[in-house]
Amino acid sequence: MKNNLKKMIVLVGLMGAGKTSVGKRLADCINVGFSDSDKEIEEAAGMKITEIFDRFGEEYFRAGEARVISRLLGKAPGVLATGGGAFMSKDIRTLFKSSATTIWLKADLETLWSRVSGSQSRPLLKGLNPKQTLESLIKVRYPIYKKSDLVINSHANISQTHIVNKIVQSLETSKILIRQT
Repeated sequence: MKNNLKKMIVLVGLMGAGKTSVGKRLADCINVGFSDSDKEIEEAAGMKITEIFDRFGEEYFRAGEARVISRLLGKAPGVLATGGGAFMSKDIRTLFKSSATTIWLKADLETLWSRVSGSQSRPLLKGLNPKQTLESLIKVRYPIYKKSDLVINSHANISQTHIVNKIVQSLETSKILIRQT
């Protein structure tokens, strides 16, 4: 079955929401390409995100992130998983508004914490109380994430297959994805 995707699908949400894993499955399901902005940033910089943060700081990282996302949005419509902070940039949200459909994968604190605790690859969780930091990020970012075109719940007891099916159904209902036989 062939699909006609009208514009890029961008997954947003906090670290641990499932953007990359759900994004890969979604891209496979609708037979389009998949990109992960964090992975693309690492390839462009020749270093891990944690190294970029440590050596140059968050502001430098965010500027590079904006350049990479802008480049990725110029590709054929597919699925793009973004870093948790990307959607916080008004400039990036404006880019998304004009050329993509944004989907917020929303998860509660305990689901996110169970997925990211112990990870050394999350620069924003390197402080003394990473769970409290994650909770603070929820308070700051969720009001902005609400500006996404669609909201899909991503909880521990919901399978990735179920999430993908909900996304596909929403995309078909809104005529962003048209399936052709």
